[in-house]
Amino acid sequence: MPKFADAEHAPRTITRADLAEAVYQRVGLSRTESAELVEMVLSEIADTIAQGETVKLSSFGSFVVRSKGERIGRNPKTGVEVPITPRRVMVFRPSNILKLRINGQVVADEAE
Repeated sequence: MPKFADAEHAPRTITRADLAEAVYQRVGLSRTESAELVEMVLSEIADTIAQGETVKLSSFGSFVVRSKGERIGRNPKTGVEVPITPRRVMVFRPSNILKLRINGQVVADEAE
């Protein structure tokens, strides 16, 4: 997959269809099977996160659900204090390997 979509080097967004096409090109499954595989993987990840469990993908990162307690916020337009209800949020923590790759550094395994 190309890193940049156009001559101006603007980053592009990778879609489900792009992922399915990459599986089709590299693995050799049919396009339909590739799309189904991508959907199954994403569905499993989403279901696991929705249940509050952590998803850890080696050399990529971790998706973690955190609970935030109730707190007082402020309406930016009026300055009035308003309570913010407790909620759960999903946080992505990239692995050290991914952090190195993002910054253009070669990871030991990739140097070979």
